[in-house]
Amino acid sequence: MTAVLEIEQVARTYGSGHTQVTALDGVSLTVQAGELVAVMGPSGAGKSTLLHVAGGLDRPTSGTIRVTETDLGRLGRAGLAALRRRRVGYVFQELNLIAALTAAENVALPRELDGVRARTARTEALAALELVGMAELAGTFPDQLSGGEQQRVAIARALVGQRPLLLADEPTGALDTLAGEAILGLLRARCDAGVAAVLVTHEPRYAGYADRIVFLTDGRVVDQTAHPTTVAGRWS
Repeated sequence: MTAVLEIEQVARTYGSGHTQVTALDGVSLTVQAGELVAVMGPSGAGKSTLLHVAGGLDRPTSGTIRVTETDLGRLGRAGLAALRRRRVGYVFQELNLIAALTAAENVALPRELDGVRARTARTEALAALELVGMAELAGTFPDQLSGGEQQRVAIARALVGQRPLLLADEPTGALDTLAGEAILGLLRARCDAGVAAVLVTHEPRYAGYADRIVFLTDGRVVDQTAHPTTVAGRWS
């Protein structure tokens, strides 16, 4: 199997002296192509920080992170931005859809920013929207969509361009159970097609879609399991 994401002894601290906060403390994690890894843990465990450093949105204080064998520590700001556009898809808790753009335009934007021609970017965006069942609403603006539909647009934006790594931070947080399961089904299908994904969730039923669950506490990996059914009730 091919390692898409490799995190080795990564630490992330903020502040200094008596105000220093350790968000990550020696975390190591490898995610293979086709693998969905769920990250669980109590509030403040470092879950979101892990996603931020994994995708190059933040730099670790120490340690090494590689995405498709590229060492993020060797990249400057422009190189990190290019890597994020081409290799890493994000689904944020806040979704971050642009209100003035249609669903198709939101999905196409990362590709256009990467220099892809507008017509090609739109074709790719429509294909991604088709994948998540949103092709018929491609011309609709975010405020005209339900929460679940906006989530699907956000996932399409993360998938456009065939990025090999998908990072999702509580993507079902504002959804009901049925909509949440539909979203997780989409993520699972993309991993089955070869994408590597890391999902932050507090819901054991959603972690049940993962191949492996990693538990974080106080910025450290305290346990891992390949048996999703054992996590129910572990975190409240």
